[in-house]
Amino acid sequence: MSIPGLIIAVILFVLGFLGTILPALPGPILIWAGMLGYGYFVNFENLSVSFYLSQALAVGLIYVVDYLSVVLGAKKYGGSRYAGWGAAAGTLVGLITLGPLGVIVGPFAGAVLVELLMGRTAQKAVKVGIGTIIGFLGGTFVKLLMEIVMIIWFFITIL
Repeated sequence: MSIPGLIIAVILFVLGFLGTILPALPGPILIWAGMLGYGYFVNFENLSVSFYLSQALAVGLIYVVDYLSVVLGAKKYGGSRYAGWGAAAGTLVGLITLGPLGVIVGPFAGAVLVELLMGRTAQKAVKVGIGTIIGFLGGTFVKLLMEIVMIIWFFITIL
Protein backbone atom coordinates (compact mmCIF):
# COMPACT_ATOMS: atom_id res chain seq x y z
CA MET A 1 0.00 0.00 0.00
CA SER A 2 1.24 3.47 -0.88
CA ILE A 3 0.39 6.29 1.53
CA PRO A 4 1.11 9.09 -1.01
CA GLY A 5 -0.97 7.23 -3.60
CA LEU A 6 -3.76 6.75 -1.10
CA ILE A 7 -3.72 10.46 -0.19
CA ILE A 8 -3.97 11.43 -3.86
CA ALA A 9 -6.79 8.92 -4.37
CA VAL A 10 -8.79 10.22 -1.40
CA ILE A 11 -8.33 13.86 -2.49
CA LEU A 12 -9.58 12.99 -5.97
CA PHE A 13 -12.46 10.97 -4.49
CA VAL A 14 -13.58 14.01 -2.47
CA LEU A 15 -13.27 16.25 -5.53
CA GLY A 16 -15.24 13.63 -7.44
CA PHE A 17 -18.09 13.77 -4.95
CA LEU A 18 -18.09 17.56 -5.20
CA GLY A 19 -18.18 17.19 -8.98
CA THR A 20 -21.28 15.06 -8.74
CA ILE A 21 -23.07 17.94 -7.06
CA LEU A 22 -21.33 20.78 -8.93
CA PRO A 23 -21.37 20.11 -12.66
CA ALA A 24 -18.25 22.23 -13.24
CA LEU A 25 -16.10 19.29 -12.06
CA PRO A 26 -16.12 15.91 -13.83
CA GLY A 27 -17.00 13.91 -10.70
CA PRO A 28 -16.87 10.29 -11.88
CA ILE A 29 -13.74 10.90 -13.92
CA LEU A 30 -11.98 12.38 -10.89
CA ILE A 31 -12.87 9.29 -8.86
CA TRP A 32 -11.50 7.04 -11.59
CA ALA A 33 -8.39 9.26 -11.83
CA GLY A 34 -7.87 8.77 -8.08
CA MET A 35 -7.77 5.04 -8.66
CA LEU A 36 -5.32 5.48 -11.54
CA GLY A 37 -3.17 7.77 -9.39
CA TYR A 38 -3.03 5.17 -6.67
CA GLY A 39 -2.21 2.49 -9.24
CA TYR A 40 0.71 4.55 -10.51
CA PHE A 41 2.24 4.69 -7.01
CA VAL A 42 2.00 0.91 -6.55
CA ASN A 43 3.01 0.02 -10.11
CA PHE A 44 -0.58 -1.12 -10.71
CA GLU A 45 -0.22 -4.11 -8.38
CA ASN A 46 -3.49 -5.40 -6.88
CA LEU A 47 -5.52 -3.51 -9.50
CA SER A 48 -6.05 -5.44 -12.71
CA VAL A 49 -6.88 -4.21 -16.16
CA SER A 50 -10.37 -5.66 -15.73
CA PHE A 51 -10.77 -3.61 -12.52
CA TYR A 52 -9.95 -0.38 -14.37
CA LEU A 53 -12.12 -1.30 -17.35
CA SER A 54 -15.04 -2.13 -15.05
CA GLN A 55 -14.60 1.17 -13.24
CA ALA A 56 -14.46 3.01 -16.58
CA LEU A 57 -17.70 1.29 -17.56
CA ALA A 58 -19.23 2.48 -14.28
CA VAL A 59 -18.08 6.03 -15.08
CA GLY A 60 -19.80 5.82 -18.46
CA LEU A 61 -22.96 4.47 -16.85
CA ILE A 62 -22.96 7.36 -14.39
CA TYR A 63 -22.94 9.84 -17.27
CA VAL A 64 -25.84 7.98 -18.90
CA VAL A 65 -27.78 8.15 -15.61
CA ASP A 66 -26.94 11.86 -15.37
CA TYR A 67 -28.38 12.63 -18.79
CA LEU A 68 -31.38 10.30 -18.63
CA SER A 69 -32.51 11.36 -15.16
CA VAL A 70 -33.11 14.96 -16.21
CA VAL A 71 -34.63 14.03 -19.57
CA LEU A 72 -36.91 11.41 -18.04
CA GLY A 73 -37.91 13.80 -15.26
CA ALA A 74 -38.89 16.40 -17.84
CA LYS A 75 -40.71 13.84 -20.04
CA LYS A 76 -42.56 12.35 -17.07
CA TYR A 77 -44.05 15.79 -16.46
CA GLY A 78 -44.94 16.36 -20.12
CA GLY A 79 -41.85 18.19 -21.33
CA SER A 80 -40.57 18.31 -24.88
CA ARG A 81 -37.35 16.60 -25.85
CA TYR A 82 -35.66 19.99 -25.71
CA ALA A 83 -36.51 20.55 -22.04
CA GLY A 84 -33.57 18.36 -20.99
CA TRP A 85 -31.20 20.47 -23.07
CA GLY A 86 -32.66 23.62 -21.55
CA ALA A 87 -32.17 22.13 -18.09
CA ALA A 88 -28.53 21.27 -18.86
CA ALA A 89 -27.81 24.75 -20.19
CA GLY A 90 -29.65 26.25 -17.23
CA THR A 91 -27.48 24.24 -14.85
CA LEU A 92 -24.30 25.74 -16.28
CA VAL A 93 -25.65 29.29 -16.41
CA GLY A 94 -27.13 28.93 -12.94
CA LEU A 95 -23.88 27.63 -11.49
CA ILE A 96 -21.91 30.52 -13.00
CA THR A 97 -24.38 33.22 -11.96
CA LEU A 98 -25.78 31.86 -8.68
CA GLY A 99 -23.09 29.51 -7.43
CA PRO A 100 -24.28 26.33 -5.71
CA LEU A 101 -27.89 27.57 -5.63
CA GLY A 102 -27.74 27.66 -9.43
CA VAL A 103 -27.53 23.87 -9.52
CA ILE A 104 -31.19 23.77 -8.45
CA VAL A 105 -32.52 27.02 -9.92
CA GLY A 106 -30.69 26.68 -13.25
CA PRO A 107 -32.22 23.41 -14.51
CA PHE A 108 -35.66 24.58 -13.49
CA ALA A 109 -35.28 27.95 -15.24
CA GLY A 110 -33.71 26.41 -18.34
CA ALA A 111 -36.46 23.84 -18.78
CA VAL A 112 -39.20 26.41 -18.14
CA LEU A 113 -37.67 28.87 -20.61
CA VAL A 114 -37.39 26.24 -23.35
CA GLU A 115 -40.95 25.09 -22.79
CA LEU A 116 -42.23 28.68 -22.94
CA LEU A 117 -40.29 29.20 -26.18
CA MET A 118 -41.93 26.04 -27.53
CA GLY A 119 -45.33 27.68 -26.95
CA ARG A 120 -46.36 25.84 -23.78
CA THR A 121 -48.46 27.58 -21.13
CA ALA A 122 -46.70 28.95 -18.07
CA GLN A 123 -48.42 26.34 -15.90
CA LYS A 124 -47.24 23.49 -18.14
CA ALA A 125 -43.71 24.93 -18.36
CA VAL A 126 -43.44 25.20 -14.55
CA LYS A 127 -44.66 21.61 -14.21
CA VAL A 128 -41.91 20.47 -16.60
CA GLY A 129 -39.38 22.56 -14.64
CA ILE A 130 -40.37 20.77 -11.45
CA GLY A 131 -39.98 17.46 -13.26
CA THR A 132 -36.42 18.35 -14.26
CA ILE A 133 -35.56 19.17 -10.65
CA ILE A 134 -37.00 15.86 -9.48
CA GLY A 135 -35.06 14.04 -12.20
CA PHE A 136 -31.86 15.93 -11.39
CA LEU A 137 -32.11 15.19 -7.66
CA GLY A 138 -32.99 11.54 -8.26
CA GLY A 139 -30.13 11.18 -10.73
CA THR A 140 -27.70 12.82 -8.33
CA PHE A 141 -28.71 10.38 -5.60
CA VAL A 142 -28.19 7.39 -7.93
CA LYS A 143 -24.84 8.79 -9.13
CA LEU A 144 -23.62 9.23 -5.55
CA LEU A 145 -24.61 5.65 -4.73
CA MET A 146 -22.76 4.36 -7.79
CA GLU A 147 -19.67 6.36 -6.88
CA ILE A 148 -19.76 5.02 -3.33
CA VAL A 149 -19.88 1.48 -4.73
CA MET A 150 -16.90 2.29 -6.99
CA ILE A 151 -14.88 3.57 -4.04
CA ILE A 152 -15.82 0.67 -1.76
CA TRP A 153 -14.79 -1.74 -4.52
CA PHE A 154 -11.47 0.11 -4.80
CA PHE A 155 -10.75 -0.18 -1.08
CA ILE A 156 -11.80 -3.85 -0.97
CA THR A 157 -9.44 -4.52 -3.86
CA ILE A 158 -6.39 -2.76 -2.38
CA LEU A 159 -6.75 -4.06 1.18
